[in-house]
Amino acid sequence: MICRINDFRDKDIVNAADGTRLGLVGDIELDTETAALTAIVIRGRWRWFGLLGREKDIVIPWEEIEVIGEDTILVRRNPDKTLP
Repeated sequence: MICRINDFRDKDIVNAADGTRLGLVGDIELDTETAALTAIVIRGRWRWFGLLGREKDIVIPWEEIEVIGEDTILVRRNPDKTLP
């Protein structure tokens, strides 16, 4: 499957270990020397309607990505690593 960077935006990320929805892809990390995708980033949730900023972003390294589908990305994360 060929995918553009823009296609990653707003895909749901689901933890295959326990079925929880982690959030949406907010950004990706690329290695510019090898042109390889190294990680996907889930933006932190807004705290108190955005007045207190955001929670920490969740960075999921490439090694934890199981499947990249049309609408969803399945990852394998330990439950203790899921929350920032």
